[in-house]
Amino acid sequence: MNQPSNAREALIVEAIGDAAKLLGQVEALAPVLNESRQALADAHSGLAGQLTAFEAHILALTERSKVVAVKHILARTEQAARQSADLQSRAMADAARVAFGAELGAALQRLKSMHERPERRWESWLTHAAAAATGSAATLMLTVTLWTR
Repeated sequence: MNQPSNAREALIVEAIGDAAKLLGQVEALAPVLNESRQALADAHSGLAGQLTAFEAHILALTERSKVVAVKHILARTEQAARQSADLQSRAMADAARVAFGAELGAALQRLKSMHERPERRWESWLTHAAAAATGSAATLMLTVTLWTR
């Protein structure tokens, strides 16, 4: 090839040489880009597999957390129920003690008053005897009525 005759031709030749060098670099870049694309696709597959394993692990942790939470709630509920039952039992026992004490006090007071009035002791027994006789008569009438039918 002939040497360029002027500066313009020299610049064109140099630009063509730079373009050829640039085309060579672009052609060399294509396999590198393919390798990078393949590495990226492999990384994506690996990450997808890891994500699936991670999701399974998180799901297992979530289920385990639910079980632990339910067991904790159940234990606390049972403890609260036991405490409530104990408290209620104590309250009922106290109420029974108070009621029994009041009844016992009243009965003792009646006995004391009966003891102070010995001439009228038979009156309270007479009331009980009348109630028993009335109950017996009512039972006899009911039995006779049902028997005759």
